[in-house]
Amino acid sequence: MEGRMQDWPLIVSRVLEYAARWHPAQEIVCRTVEGPVIISSYADLARRARLCALALQCLGIRHGDVVGTLAWNTTRHLESWYGIMGIGAVCHTLNPRLSDSDIAYIADHGQDRIIFADTTFLPILGRIWQQLPLLEAVVVLTDRQHMPAPSPDLPPKLLCYEQLLDAATPQLSSFAWPELDENTPCGLCYTSGTTGNPKGVRYSHRSNFLHSFIVTQPDALCIGAENSMLMVVPMFHANSWGVNFAAPMVGCRLVLPGPALDGASMYHMIEAYKVDVTAMVPTVVVGLLQHLAAHNTSLRSLRRLVIGGAAAPRSMIETLERSGIEVRHMWGMTELSPVGSIGLPTGPQLAEGMSDDDLLDRKACQGRPHVLCDMRLVDDSGEVLPHDGSAVGDLQVRGPIVVQQYHRHEQRTVDAERWFSTGDVASIDQHGTMKISDRSKDVVKSGGEWISSIALENTAAGHPKVLEAAVIAIPDERWGERPLLIVVPQPHAGDSEALRLEVLQYMASHPQVAKFARPDDVVVLPEIPHTATGKVSKLTLRKMFEGYKPRPAGGLSKL
Repeated sequence: MEGRMQDWPLIVSRVLEYAARWHPAQEIVCRTVEGPVIISSYADLARRARLCALALQCLGIRHGDVVGTLAWNTTRHLESWYGIMGIGAVCHTLNPRLSDSDIAYIADHGQDRIIFADTTFLPILGRIWQQLPLLEAVVVLTDRQHMPAPSPDLPPKLLCYEQLLDAATPQLSSFAWPELDENTPCGLCYTSGTTGNPKGVRYSHRSNFLHSFIVTQPDALCIGAENSMLMVVPMFHANSWGVNFAAPMVGCRLVLPGPALDGASMYHMIEAYKVDVTAMVPTVVVGLLQHLAAHNTSLRSLRRLVIGGAAAPRSMIETLERSGIEVRHMWGMTELSPVGSIGLPTGPQLAEGMSDDDLLDRKACQGRPHVLCDMRLVDDSGEVLPHDGSAVGDLQVRGPIVVQQYHRHEQRTVDAERWFSTGDVASIDQHGTMKISDRSKDVVKSGGEWISSIALENTAAGHPKVLEAAVIAIPDERWGERPLLIVVPQPHAGDSEALRLEVLQYMASHPQVAKFARPDDVVVLPEIPHTATGKVSKLTLRKMFEGYKPRPAGGLSKL
């Protein structure tokens, strides 16, 4: 016997067409890369996404082809996003904050045939396009007026986005989105490569559709057609945490900040367009709070702020809630589409009569998993640990929004029961509240970006005067964590302070070190502690440098 309900594939073009049909006049506000703010609608978005799809087909893009994007959160980027996915191609978002070598590796490994790019990022492509043998063209997300002149510093084949859409207009009346299998891949996003080369996570239409349901729920963003949502998290950060699907799914007003992510710009967009819900990484929140303090002002419309990407300091949560803004802590990762849990207290916890301090502590935790993300803790032998708030183990997850196998990797990333090891060490209490206590890998989480300690160590070891190198995370009020580089000099390397400055400059100018990944300081030691097995003892290093403050160039230690 079978169920008698309709088999209706969960594909993302249905989200777009729903918004266009049932919320056609709902606004999409966008600060463009060129500067002006432009207001359009979901009806406009759907129309232009169809034109983009037609343009892609004219360029020879077919089902299963990979199309990259290197762009800010703008309407044009969102149009291309839906246009790519809607025809069965794969939208591969590239993170412009990575080093050139990482972007080149990711675009090549992803097999990008075309890349849609903002004018801002064309110099990056100009430096790496020769490393991309499959790249056929770069579509510049602008109009004819703002197209750059040909230059040896840019890719040779640049196409104007608006001209492509104009050329496709005569075919628009006959266009229809193809019916696709819901398990067709539609998105590709790479991890930050914290344990080696970045790894690609291939999202399906189904996983994105299901994840969007979760993001809209009352325990998550809690958005509907009456809300105005500022989409701050870049689309190259795990689908903007699903906001670009969730907002049109419920007809929510969408406000896109473009390249302007500073505190003053965030404040202006929130106030000017009555934003009542947004989601940010802690570093962006810091910039916003600094602007408010400097101008002795407040956010009159904002009612709910979701923080993720890195742990939100308790003091930040307290400051926001004191201003009447409800804070929700969200945890996830690229491999989870990305949301895995939401940090809200449960009913039984509230019934226990928690104090305000207890409530803040709860909100600083990573919260409970949602219905599509099963979760457990295991010890080193694989034994399942209890949810008692004290047992600490490897955090594992599974569900229809969790990765099963990395892009172009032969081996599955999950065990026989489909459990995926997150690399986080955590505890879970009797109410189901999960708290991350450490990383099993020595990753530096800085401003929503993950910095590979191994990559920095390998780069530093390439300096001719460095014998050995180790990187640990040190706390930072603004960024959460920053990398501290510890080096052992080669024999006869000379003065330690001169070497410190030399290595700092070496790391700052190295082409494989992204700007955000540069160490804040270098410490020169005669030796680095090791474990009994010969590995660097980072536990010992963290204890040695507890409370350490980075020195200015030529300054004294602040231990």
